[in-house]
Amino acid sequence: MRSYRGVSPLIAAVSFAATHRGPPIEALDHDGIHRARTAVRPTHPLLSWVTGRPDPAVGITFGTAPARDDHEIPLRIYRPRTLRDSRTDVPVIMWFHGGGWVLGNVVDYDPICTFLAAQVGAVVVSVDYRMAPEHRAPVAVNDCVDATTWVGVHGDVLHADTSRMAVAGDSAGGNLAAVVAQVLRDHGDTRIRHQALIYPATDATMSSPSVQQNAHAPILTRRSMVTFRDHYLGPGHDRRDPLVSPLFGRLDGLPPALVQTADLDPLRDDGIRYAEALQAAGVSARLTNYLKVPHGFASMPGAAPAVGRQHRWELATEVRSALSAAG
Repeated sequence: MRSYRGVSPLIAAVSFAATHRGPPIEALDHDGIHRARTAVRPTHPLLSWVTGRPDPAVGITFGTAPARDDHEIPLRIYRPRTLRDSRTDVPVIMWFHGGGWVLGNVVDYDPICTFLAAQVGAVVVSVDYRMAPEHRAPVAVNDCVDATTWVGVHGDVLHADTSRMAVAGDSAGGNLAAVVAQVLRDHGDTRIRHQALIYPATDATMSSPSVQQNAHAPILTRRSMVTFRDHYLGPGHDRRDPLVSPLFGRLDGLPPALVQTADLDPLRDDGIRYAEALQAAGVSARLTNYLKVPHGFASMPGAAPAVGRQHRWELATEVRSALSAAG
């Protein structure tokens, strides 16, 4: 495991950014949840300096994929403008956004998705999966599996090489990426070459020591985690179900992984435990714990530029290597 030290101005920047996120999840009723989902992050210069801006060298288009229940899953598709449609040797990254399976939207992830598209030289497909509490587990998982499966057999639509795919996401999206990798492995699908998991939630029993150690951390608290989980799972759902807790799934035969964690995050040990479990199962897994940074730091690269550059360099380098034509 590698560790990289952050800098103190990050906490001030996190506090500033948090004021633009609205009330915490535990303070939101049904209408408040809907308003929070549709509220796109402000673009004024100070906040954009913290969160980053979309790369203008990457074009954004839209599509849909069919879900197993006939729902059409919206897709936000990123392709570097230098990669003309005549190029079909382009790998694919499936991105699943964070937000506790309840909040978040694909638009707010334009900065990191365009970064990955440009730096990896890939088509990035961000999945607008259905969220709780209207759609409890495993609907989000099913949407992500169905979208990934559909993309995998429609490389001609994307003008891409879908024999070289990665799954990636942050927080709840990291959870979904890990679960998708397990489900597709079970289906015999060999297209997924890599999983990039950014501070993933992997244990819905909330047994990781960091849940208590960082219970009152910036951005994500233990109380918020309980609320997100209860919205997502609902009464009686087995918290050790691998479809919601990938830590308890079968881990052998999975693609290589990059797991990035934040030291001041209640989810820190979820990521560490998952990376260690992958390694114990014979899966190549690189684990990097970034010191002095909280949950959500990957969405605030300008707050601590040294950490932001290191995190993104590592992310792009690992995914690019895994998806290389010679890989």
